[in-house]
Amino acid sequence: MGFDTGTTTFMILSTSLVMLMTPGLAFFYGGLAGKRNILGVMMQTFVSLGITTVLWIAFGYSLCFSGGEGGIIGNLDWAFLNGIPFNNPYSGANGEYPEFIFIAYQMMFAVITPTLITGAFVNRVSFKAYLIFLVAWQVFVYYPFVHMVWGGGLLAEWGVLDFAGGIVVHATAGFAALASVIYVGKRTDTKSPPNSIPLVAIGTGLLWFGWYGFNAGSELKVDAITTTAFLNTDVAASFAGVTWLIVEWIREGKPKFVGLLTGFVAGLATITPAAGFVPLWAAVLIGIAAGLLCYIAVQFKNKWGWDDALDVWGVHGMGGVFGTILLGVFASSSINGQSGLLEGNVYFFIKEVVAVIGAAAYAFIFTYVMLVLINRVTRVKVTDSEESIGLDASLHGEKAYDEGVL
Repeated sequence: MGFDTGTTTFMILSTSLVMLMTPGLAFFYGGLAGKRNILGVMMQTFVSLGITTVLWIAFGYSLCFSGGEGGIIGNLDWAFLNGIPFNNPYSGANGEYPEFIFIAYQMMFAVITPTLITGAFVNRVSFKAYLIFLVAWQVFVYYPFVHMVWGGGLLAEWGVLDFAGGIVVHATAGFAALASVIYVGKRTDTKSPPNSIPLVAIGTGLLWFGWYGFNAGSELKVDAITTTAFLNTDVAASFAGVTWLIVEWIREGKPKFVGLLTGFVAGLATITPAAGFVPLWAAVLIGIAAGLLCYIAVQFKNKWGWDDALDVWGVHGMGGVFGTILLGVFASSSINGQSGLLEGNVYFFIKEVVAVIGAAAYAFIFTYVMLVLINRVTRVKVTDSEESIGLDASLHGEKAYDEGVL
């Protein structure tokens, strides 16, 4: 069977880039964490590469993309990839490449999404409880929204669009993070500084690099939309980082490297739902909005005393919400056939707003209830003693650095 070599190669590369985002996130969070909790948060991230793959092959892909047209979840017809030959062409790309690479591409999205949440409750959640959380959250939050938005389900039939995951990934993960923080409460030491800002920079670079596969790859083929999404991604991240840097510099009197890096990630998260639907000038405005609005969200979180340690809600959660709403504003029929509020399509704008608010609310409520139920099975929050010692030593029996290095 003849496949398009260029498109197949592009999708393999995009899948590899998205896979790289998970180690990148581990470095990003590992650098921001206190020195006694580096391995704990990195372990929570890396373990998803294994467990999520098992779930995805067993039934995740089937629940997301098999059957269930117009519904909330798919079926188990493709469990363990039953009935999908290795050389089966992927119908969503006119058969240009094997379905196996689409399965792998979407699997990498499933791997990283729940790990975004971990930065919020760093050094407070037991590893055993987290493993249950990792499985249950994917099954009851991530899979339904993948199906509803990208798998021909309810929201797709309603006309909701999400190019690469503003609703499916960032809004759900960000508001799940907020629910987790409210449930587990504050750290005993909320002033713990980042242990390695250079590690945060490495993580940011890997995330940004991987995000090209995340956003441009979501076109699922190679055309002008692919290149538009690629450039929009870079431009929005750049403008967001500079905006965050300037705002923080004015407010605090000094330009902060961590602030610049955080602004970049905020821009990446915010452009994600809109990357393939808006013109370049809109990506500039979305980037500026991301830097300003996500910074304000983080300050709001601080004012309310929510101990979201690594600002998952403010950066990813609100970035996903803002990006989806701005997609409803700036979508241009000249780019990808969908008009937004600026072109007079009020109905599309309302659908995007309702969808992202509904997704965020569901993720928040379900996550909180799920943690309550998990706590009945095994203790969710670590003991004060374990938190004081640090999760690296108390839960994993390892240290990130030799004694005396930090």
